[in-house]
Amino acid sequence: MADFVKGLFGGQQVAKPSSGGDDDFADYAGAPEPTPAAISPVTSGASAASPTSTVGQVPFTKWYAVWERTGIDDFKLELYVLPFIVVLVIVHLYGTRKNRSKAKHWMKAHAPLIQQEFAQVGYKRPKGSESDAAAQDPSTLLRETKVDEFTTYATGRQNVAFVDFKLSLAKRHNPIMRVGEMILPLFLDSFPTPGERLEATAYAFDGRESSISPYYGKGEEKKSVPNSTFDGFVFAVVHKDLMKRLRDERYDLSLTATKDHAKLPVWTTTMSESAAVTDALLTPELIKAIHDAGDKFEALVVTDQPIDQPKKLDDTVPRKRINLSLKLESTSSSYENTLPIFQQFLRLPDVLVSTAHFRPEALRRIKATRDEQIAKIRKLDEDEKAEERKLAGDKLKKEKRDAMLSRMSADEQRKYLDKERERDSKKKQKKQTVKG
Repeated sequence: MADFVKGLFGGQQVAKPSSGGDDDFADYAGAPEPTPAAISPVTSGASAASPTSTVGQVPFTKWYAVWERTGIDDFKLELYVLPFIVVLVIVHLYGTRKNRSKAKHWMKAHAPLIQQEFAQVGYKRPKGSESDAAAQDPSTLLRETKVDEFTTYATGRQNVAFVDFKLSLAKRHNPIMRVGEMILPLFLDSFPTPGERLEATAYAFDGRESSISPYYGKGEEKKSVPNSTFDGFVFAVVHKDLMKRLRDERYDLSLTATKDHAKLPVWTTTMSESAAVTDALLTPELIKAIHDAGDKFEALVVTDQPIDQPKKLDDTVPRKRINLSLKLESTSSSYENTLPIFQQFLRLPDVLVSTAHFRPEALRRIKATRDEQIAKIRKLDEDEKAEERKLAGDKLKKEKRDAMLSRMSADEQRKYLDKERERDSKKKQKKQTVKG
């Protein structure tokens, strides 16, 4: 604008530099041409040896040196917990080893006697002759079902189908549970006093050899199968400290009458359904064996009734068994006192087959008890079936009523429902009148 005003009044114009080339590059016409810079060999070598770019990289600091930024104070909790873990592992290993050693001691002391009475001991069938089976390592005859429980099995004998043996040991592998089992019985009667015991159960053939063992007596020698039946009853010799608990826990022993016997130790008592049964089973050998066992003896039970209360007729079918419960000793040498009662237990089926046949007068009360229980179960069963039939009849009536209502019109349904309500109200009034 200033140049325009100067032109109107005759002002001198500013001379513009002329360019021989393109007008777009007139501003660069007078610029000197650049000269290349000299390249030094030292600079070139330094550039070639320079490392790659460190843009975005985190510098190495003390944070990465764990051994420099941590100390013993950071592991105080671990230092407190680690000794307890080590102690628990050591106690567990010691307890497991101790229980296995105790089970082996028991089997070593009783294996010769069991192998003398049974053809097969253990869960595996022995290979070779009888002498090879007798020379078998006793420790291999046991099976460790739990750390504190070992079992074994025996079969192959007259009058006995098989025998189950169970060793219940202390929970040495778990001191917390062991202390709890020792403290709870002091405050609660429902918890029994913990102890290490043997529980053996012999199942009698009772004339069912053909159904339990089809090949029994049909080998090369074809021996005649003797009659292994005997009368059914419940009889027991128990320690007085266990008498109440056994009567409460076992249905079969709740059918018996408790009575002391003059020939038995004062700390034991008999539980029997008949005096004739007691006199027949308390042989001099059995009485002497109970005396020798001392406080290690807990219970010897001969029964044909279930342990739990029967609820169905199938539960009342007699299943004859013999139970023995003994406290365990600490070493194998101390089993000398309990071996006689253990031997009497193994041979008791023979005594039952030969002597447990009583007169009808002695079994009259026993049979009456069985029949009374069967009658109760049968009555309950009939009541349940009657209730089921009633429910089925009510359901059928309801289905017929719904089908009839679906075929009616709205007015017919209303009339039918009114009559039904009137009929129900009359029934209720009659019931109230009868009650009054």
